Amino acid sequence: MLERLQKVVAAAGVASRRKAEQLILEGRVSVNGQTVTRLGTKVDPRKDHVKVDGKLIRPEPLEYFIVNKPQGVLSAASDPSNRPLVTQLVRSRRRLYPVGRLDFQSEGLMILTNDGELTRGITRAGNLKKVYHVKVHGQPSQEKLDRLCGGMRIEGEKFARCEIRELKRARNCWFEVVLREGRNRQIRRMFEHVGHLVMRVRRTAIGPLVLGDLPPGGYRKLTSREVQLLQEKKKPKQKSKKSG
Repeated sequence: MLERLQKVVAAAGVASRRKAEQLILEGRVSVNGQTVTRLGTKVDPRKDHVKVDGKLIRPEPLEYFIVNKPQGVLSAASDPSNRPLVTQLVRSRRRLYPVGRLDFQSEGLMILTNDGELTRGITRAGNLKKVYHVKVHGQPSQEKLDRLCGGMRIEGEKFARCEIRELKRARNCWFEVVLREGRNRQIRRMFEHVGHLVMRVRRTAIGPLVLGDLPPGGYRKLTSREVQLLQEKKKPKQKSKKSG
């Protein structure tokens, strides 16, 4: 089965897909002894000998983890400011990357993997339900909650419809918020737009994956069934053909 050269290089854990493209353009990648500098070149990873800087590469085993990201941890694989990284929470010899993001001060479920194809598929699918438990300052009225659920524009940016369910009515209320598409700091910006500061955000589920009782900073490997469910979810929905 032929695959793009940059995908094969990335799958071997040598570099990210973008970095792999740069390595090819710089003439540091060869196939069967011939230097390749053209992006889009296809190879058979089972038969062709691919080398980076003269070293033969092999696809690394794929790994999948659930992580309970604590507050004050960056959902990235690197940071020039040397802040704590979510990838540092998992013990693995593989180069892992987070699937999506959580704000620096938000917490909860994240997926880490070295499966670039799955990462891109989930990111682009746009149909994966994400569940959050959110603590807000004060007691938003039902009218305000209805406004949030119906979708809105904030500073020119369109926010899609969402689901909100009250978990605990108190001086500062807790809500369950369900999003199917996420924008930067969306939950915080939504509640702040209707006059309520968000005090805490905790993601409890992504599609078929549930955080459960995993402690802050803890992680576990996904089961084969969970990986299969994610593989199914990453596929874009097929449009039904209308009869007539």
